[in-house]
Amino acid sequence: MAENQGSGGDRKLPRPLYERELYRLQKELVQLQEWVRAEGARLVVVFEGRDAAGKGSTIKRVTEYLNPRVARIVALPRPTERERTQWYFQRYTEHLPAAGEIVLFDRSWYNRAGVERVMGFCTPAEHQRFLRQCPVFERMLVEDGILLRKYWFSVSDGEQERRFRRRLSDPTRRWKLSPVDLESLTRWEEYSRAKDEMFVHTDIAESPWYVVESDDKRRARLNMIAHLLSTVPYHSITPPPLELPPRPPATGYRRPPRDLQTYVPDHAAGLDR
Repeated sequence: MAENQGSGGDRKLPRPLYERELYRLQKELVQLQEWVRAEGARLVVVFEGRDAAGKGSTIKRVTEYLNPRVARIVALPRPTERERTQWYFQRYTEHLPAAGEIVLFDRSWYNRAGVERVMGFCTPAEHQRFLRQCPVFERMLVEDGILLRKYWFSVSDGEQERRFRRRLSDPTRRWKLSPVDLESLTRWEEYSRAKDEMFVHTDIAESPWYVVESDDKRRARLNMIAHLLSTVPYHSITPPPLELPPRPPATGYRRPPRDLQTYVPDHAAGLDR
């Protein structure tokens, strides 16, 4: 039962074409960043979807060349006991951007509509309250001038399982899997129903959902970034002219002897060439 129906062709995008277009889009993202900073805009991008749908890798490509003082990633851990007693949206509001900032939510307040609902981490009453309040909350953000973009990464059940298996066998990715992630394989239909219900209530005109087909991660990254750029009315900001100053003449400074400092061993020297 595939959630992802495919829209960009079954053939995987060739790497040279992907890398060329990705770099072009990343240069545009830098222009977007400079526009946000110069105009004092506030941009929020929400990344949601099933486990292993490609959200994290896309966020990495979005932020690769951006200034971390302007564009930051928010990936909150499970709430503390104190946070569980707060208004649900409260722990997220403190991470919203100020003027000239971009915030990318690697999962967001929509945890309540997905994993919390399916896994029983919230009550039915809490879930229904979320569905009522979320559109109001987002309308308030948009009315206050925040540029809010929401992306749902859609992956098929077969591709999700293949990615899980690769993570299990890759020691550099094994940390990405949790018992909750693995259980999602056995609750595919429950997650599908939860997502459908969430869309009914929160796919609103002021902050619509944009679905990214993500069985091909390369296509997904390009499609998502290109779409984001197309929805923000940014323009090129001319940077102030900069010139390297002339290096002043030496005044007799001498570095201290090397044996007075502790250097990192030259590990690279022992590698086979």
